[in-house]
Amino acid sequence: MKNTAKNIYTALIFLFLYAPIATLIVLSFNASKTRSKWGGFTFKWYASLFQNEEILEALGNTLLIAFISAFAATVIGTVACIAMNSMKKGARTLLMGITNIPMLNAEIVTGISLMLLFISMGLRFGLGTILLSHITFNIPYVILSIMPRMKQLNPSTYEAALDLGASHTTAFFKVVFPDLLPGILSGFLMAFTMSLDDFIITHFTKGAGVDTLSTKIYTEVKKGIKPEMYALSTLIFVTVLVLLLLVNMAPAKNKSQKNPEKAI
Repeated sequence: MKNTAKNIYTALIFLFLYAPIATLIVLSFNASKTRSKWGGFTFKWYASLFQNEEILEALGNTLLIAFISAFAATVIGTVACIAMNSMKKGARTLLMGITNIPMLNAEIVTGISLMLLFISMGLRFGLGTILLSHITFNIPYVILSIMPRMKQLNPSTYEAALDLGASHTTAFFKVVFPDLLPGILSGFLMAFTMSLDDFIITHFTKGAGVDTLSTKIYTEVKKGIKPEMYALSTLIFVTVLVLLLLVNMAPAKNKSQKNPEKAI
């Protein structure tokens, strides 16, 4: 009886979560513009989507911001993890708590705070302010991905490399960096994904005349829902899903490589 109730509860959760997304995906292949009528299977909305210059411009902005912000956040987050790992336990715990605040904070609060900060600094709103905002909220996710790997490092291997005559830089890239690489890649993919589908923070910091895919969809939906928006939303969902699968598969793959006997 308990198992049956648990299965029903799980099924209802998945139904409420994924039924709207499934409907969206189905409508993106509907030849009819009317949602209540199935007009046959078609790819014309996807073809029309890639002929829209405004959508393509928003796509270019989204990919550019996501890649640069993810790369910058990964570099900053990696350096921050190395610095925090060398601190005493109390200071490290305090800084980790401060780092986690942006992830726990409501996005609208972060967006408004950054908007007011940029206004007080006299910055012109545009791609630059969006980029700074995305780097800011991506750094905690990168630290969250790398810090567990940092705690698993054996400091004696780094010290042994130094004793054998290696420089600090060489010892880091030959000994420490390979062990951190899975966490760094996971952090980069997580940051890229978070930047790719962000709307609220981007909305408050983008300025006039600049759009990403999420803000473009919001603007177009206010004018009326077009079938091209179904296709665009489907592409974003599939892209984010693939990236999240890669993020979750990377640690598991690395663990199985380190423990081949257990994996078998």
